[in-house]
Amino acid sequence: MNANLFALLADGIADPASTAIETVDGGRISYGELVARTGRMANALAGLGVKPGDRVAAQVEKSVEAIVLYLGTARAGGVFLPLNTGYTPTEIAYFVGDATPAVFVCDPGRAAALQPAADTAGATLVTLGTDGRGTLADAVAGAPEGFETVERGADDLAALLYTSGTTGRSKGAMLSHGNLVSNTRALIDTWRFTAEDVLIHALPIFHTHGLFVAANVTFFSGASMIFLPKFDAGRILGLMSRATVLMGVPTFYVRLLEEPGLTPGATAGMRLFISGSAPLLAETHREWQERTGQAILERYGMTETNMNTSNPYDGERVAGAVGMPLPGVEVIVTDPETGRELAQGEIGMIEVRGPNVFKGYWQMPEKTAAELRGNGFFITGDLGRIDERGYVHIVGRGKDLIITGGYNVYPKEIESEIDAIPGVTESAVIGVPHRDFGEGVTAVVVPTGKVALDEAAVLKGLEERLAKFKLPKRVLFVDELPRNTMGKVQKNLLRDRYGDLYRT
Repeated sequence: MNANLFALLADGIADPASTAIETVDGGRISYGELVARTGRMANALAGLGVKPGDRVAAQVEKSVEAIVLYLGTARAGGVFLPLNTGYTPTEIAYFVGDATPAVFVCDPGRAAALQPAADTAGATLVTLGTDGRGTLADAVAGAPEGFETVERGADDLAALLYTSGTTGRSKGAMLSHGNLVSNTRALIDTWRFTAEDVLIHALPIFHTHGLFVAANVTFFSGASMIFLPKFDAGRILGLMSRATVLMGVPTFYVRLLEEPGLTPGATAGMRLFISGSAPLLAETHREWQERTGQAILERYGMTETNMNTSNPYDGERVAGAVGMPLPGVEVIVTDPETGRELAQGEIGMIEVRGPNVFKGYWQMPEKTAAELRGNGFFITGDLGRIDERGYVHIVGRGKDLIITGGYNVYPKEIESEIDAIPGVTESAVIGVPHRDFGEGVTAVVVPTGKVALDEAAVLKGLEERLAKFKLPKRVLFVDELPRNTMGKVQKNLLRDRYGDLYRT
């Protein structure tokens, strides 16, 4: 059997006439048309010299054709490499230089700036714009629809995704057809997706969340999506009357809560709100439930593994927890130093094993060996615990662990207490070099502005809730926390900004 993810997707299409994608201008693309368009794309890519196993890199704006490019690459047996649209030519030069794609697709407006990177990597540069124009678009328009999907094994690569690289050199995570398909099927089962579902798709598609979760789950279940070019709270609220599911990052829900029209009536037709890519504040979870009568379902995943856990569809969706392992996935907590599995409830390093776990880092065998154990468990770098009911709780990244005066401090514990203080929107707790303690616990707080709040008030609110060694040495106030494109707080930037705080 052909394990190519496109072949499996196409084999599962029950009704070629049913809608796969609806665009904001009212256009509709059926599953039959989607298959035809991927055939033309696959022919165009093959005409450009793409062979099975070749990488196809893409830095393009969100569009239906960008989705077709992903599926067409898979159909042609290529390895899809989506790149953040915010990356500079210098950053792009690293990625294409490392991945050495056969073809590099970019927006027509960026072609001149990116041509040197393509030339250095030996890649053919072609263009694809959101308006349907470009040299790749021209090649696709002239290509035939018929294309025999290239046979691929479950372990053959389907995608190469680079980690965000907040520390050190970005690593290319190698994801196979089997990785993506197994995870998609587990999510369809867990989240009860059917052909009757309509997803509001407002996520970027250069990332696991918008591409491999949102798009794959929709297409493999025969559902449809309303495809938005970007997040627009008002538009999303207006679409809820004819949709069933929204997948978003925490910022989506914070912005939607600012909409006066968000009511139980407005969300009555929606069956599921999913959040991921960054931690969802317990306050946001509670406020959403109060306003809509529905509980947001939080899940946990990462570039190297796709999705690992999910709060239950039926059963309690615990605020601050990321749920239980998906079908076929194992999650354990180990001692970061020894690798020994820890008892239930103890905080340690989260490790994951299952068919979703990637094949390793591109051209980095030493890094692969350091993070992917011989027994198949991947060391995630996330610290967490598993409670008595089996819910996984993330307490922070391993690199975010603060060691102060010889004590281990987990930022999430302190952040949860700070966030509960009236007048606090959110917080980030970091360790900053300290002459006496090694690292000083430091809180960076975003106030609501509705309540008078100062450093003394925050510390007073914590002193009876936390052990003295966990109390922040300083509380700093900012208008907003620095975040990456997926909404994750970039604590490395905060550590850089306040690195000299205790040295003066």
